[in-house]
Amino acid sequence: MLDLTGKHALVTGIANNRSIAWGIAQQLHAAGADLGITYLPDEKGKHERKVKDLVEPLSPSLFLPCNVQNDEQVTATFDAVKEKWGKLDILVHCLAFANRDDLTGDFSATSREGFQLALDISAYSLLSLSKAAKPLMTEGGSIVTLTYLGGVRVIPNYNVMGIAKAALEMNVRYLASELGSSNIRVNGISAGPIRTLASSAVGGILDMIHHVEEMAPLRRTVTQEEVGKATAFLCSDLSSGITGQILYVDSGYNIMGM
Repeated sequence: MLDLTGKHALVTGIANNRSIAWGIAQQLHAAGADLGITYLPDEKGKHERKVKDLVEPLSPSLFLPCNVQNDEQVTATFDAVKEKWGKLDILVHCLAFANRDDLTGDFSATSREGFQLALDISAYSLLSLSKAAKPLMTEGGSIVTLTYLGGVRVIPNYNVMGIAKAALEMNVRYLASELGSSNIRVNGISAGPIRTLASSAVGGILDMIHHVEEMAPLRRTVTQEEVGKATAFLCSDLSSGITGQILYVDSGYNIMGM
């Protein structure tokens, strides 16, 4: 039985009730994990209030601002984790961003600034958070990130985000190699297309979803709940021998040639 009772889990990337991170947080809570939630701070505090109201039923022990482009905020986040829990068992990385203009049209038109931004937030942030989490995972741990098929195959309009996901997936492998001796496992979940705030910036996202529904072996796309359950599995002792892997949760779409 999947049981995360007594485990402390930090979940990043919840924006609203359609976020995959929200589905993950719900499943970790259902399995008994004690949650810490981070949010992207904004000047008016609107995002903070929205996320705080959403996660209230999960009774998180920690609710922290964390802009991963701000090293001081990253440090403060994990200082708060250490002060509250003393250790960390689970880190869930659900962070990705690219300028909307870089997610349509010609890939070669990607700006230098847009390229750097996408790689910083979507890929480098996993390194930053993992580095900060490592000394707190004193009893081992599990780090899980979210990726997408566009990191290994060309997906129309995914453009620079595909490059960011390719980097992210290699981050998973290098981190798994480094952290394995500390009994810290690092894996990624490649989820099928789900309509979220982030995916809505990708040109033709609805066409992508409909195509998966027509072509995937299960003839449908997946839900946040299904991705959440797979994540909970990777965070549990049931997956104790799995690290450095990309688990596809996409109704089997990735196996199809045509």
